[in-house]
Order: sequence, then C-alpha cells, then structure tokens
Amino acid sequence: MDSLFFETYIWPMLWVTMHSLAIILVLLVSLAFFMYADRKIWAAVMMRRGPNVVGPWGLLQSFADILKYLFKEVVIPTTANKPLFLLAPFITMFLALSAWAVIPVSEGWAVADINVGILYVLAISSLGVYGVIMGGWASNSKYPFLSALRAAAQMVSYEVSIGLVIITVLLCVGSLNLTDIVLAQKTVWFAVPLFPMFVVFFISSLAETNRPPFDLPEAESELVAGFMTEYASTPYVIFMIGELANIILMCAMATILFLGGWLPPIDIAPFNWIPGVVWFVLKICFMFFMFAITKTIVPRYRYDQLMRLGWKVFLPLSLAWVVLTASVLQIFGLAS
Repeated sequence: MDSLFFETYIWPMLWVTMHSLAIILVLLVSLAFFMYADRKIWAAVMMRRGPNVVGPWGLLQSFADILKYLFKEVVIPTTANKPLFLLAPFITMFLALSAWAVIPVSEGWAVADINVGILYVLAISSLGVYGVIMGGWASNSKYPFLSALRAAAQMVSYEVSIGLVIITVLLCVGSLNLTDIVLAQKTVWFAVPLFPMFVVFFISSLAETNRPPFDLPEAESELVAGFMTEYASTPYVIFMIGELANIILMCAMATILFLGGWLPPIDIAPFNWIPGVVWFVLKICFMFFMFAITKTIVPRYRYDQLMRLGWKVFLPLSLAWVVLTASVLQIFGLAS
C-alpha cells in the first residue's frame, strides 16, 4: 500500500518539482548571458567594446552586477506602501517564471504538457501588468505612477493584437496544445504562410515587454527609470530578472508559434542529427538577437504613435488576417 501511494502521488510530485527546479535554474543562469549578449550587441552597433573586464571576454559581468545589487542596502521611500512596494518585483518575476511550466523545449520536455497550454501562457502574461502597476503605485511618486499608467495601457493594447495573431495559428492547427502547434509545422513553418502575423507578433512582443522602441514606461528622458525609479538593490534586480524572463518567454513563444519549435529547418541529415533542444535554443537566440538589434537601431516612438500603431494598424490587420485565414482554410477544406 505504501509503495502504491508513493508511485501514485509522491513520485509524480517529486518529478515535477525536480523538473521545475531544473528549468528555473537553467533559465536564471542563461538570463545572465542573455543580458551580457544584449550589452555586447548594443556596444558593437555603437562601435564600443562593451563588458570586457570581469571574466574572459567579460562573460562574468552579469554575475558581478547581480552580486553587487544583492549586497547593496535595500532603500524604501518613507512615503511608499512598503508591503506592496516589496511585493511588486516578486510578482513580476514569479509570473515570468511560471509561464515556462508549459513551454516544450523538445518533444516531451515540458513540465506540464496541458491541452490548453496557449491559454495558460496568455493568462499568466496578462497578469504580469499587475506587478508593474503595483510597483508604480506603491512607490507613491509621480514618475513611477505615470509609468505604471503607461505600462498598463500599452500592455493591454498590444495583448489584443497578440491574441488575434495566436488565433490565426490556432485555426491552422486545431489545437491549443503547444506541442501540437510545433508538430503541425513539420512540413512548413508558420512564419512562411503567416509572415505578416509573424511580424505583428514580433513588434507586439516588443511593446508587451517594454523593449525599445516601445520603452515608454521607462523613458529615461521623461520618467527617469519609470516604475523602477524608487527601487534599488535586490528589489531592482528582481524586477530586471522578471522583465528579461518575459523577453525570453516571448522569444520562445515566437519560436513555438512560427519557427517550428525544436524542429530542424530541413528534415534531412545532418540537420536532423542535432537534438531538438539545441534547435530550440538556437531559435530563441536568433529571436533575442532581433530584439537586441531593434533596440539599437530604432528610435523611441512617441506615446501617441505607440497607441496609433496598436489600435489603428495592428488591430485591423490582425482581425483581417483572422478572417482571411479562416476563409482560406474553409474554402480549401483544410480546417482542422
């Protein structure tokens, strides 16, 4: 009886816990190198050297920065709502890491391969705005509060277009399971027939994660550091980790929805000899490179331009593409 109870209840819980900790550990370590790559790419475009002192080629610079923040004094404004002020960055990081529970890095490599994985990711990413709003409001300062209002409007606006883009993919697949979405791209990646939606998803992801040229909530020339203005030391670095984890999450979603996930570009040797997880990581690195290059070469939008793009360009375009996709699938009998 004890053996049956262990195999039925305890062992699955232990397995999920170990799997989750492994993914979180790998993700947190990789975030340090993604931050290093972001700074190196930015420096290269500006013909600078970037981080090059701590460790070989500056590879340990991000770890040094994290240690510096962890050992600095936590400063809390006297007029701030202290519980919410400290809770906000943890909410942002927790939600950013929680979404990775359903991300399949290879076939069968997901903590929870649920049938509604895409809805789970949408729900978790939608909740991320609460950490930003909470941090901006609890700071009890004008600049963070204005930044929180901007972030809320911006994230809600571009979630609409992201949702419609995802609907076009789901119409082609006929399933909400992320593994099924990847396997449906064995013949051709969705980035080819749905290229306009791939572009819309990429640009909307920039706005959703507050990345340049849509970093209006953190506009240094207007709002200092936005909703993170009053943060320092450990809470600040936790906010940064949460934001970077969200960026990598959007890169992973673009990989799953449009770039074939862990599938090789051509199913012939030697491409199919490479493990699927390697292809998945390489595609995420490519998407992150696109995020970093966009940051360096595109000037920041005005806020009215940002909203106009979301509501007057992306919303009608994505709606029209949903109708077009559904019509084509129905006419040619391809609907799943």
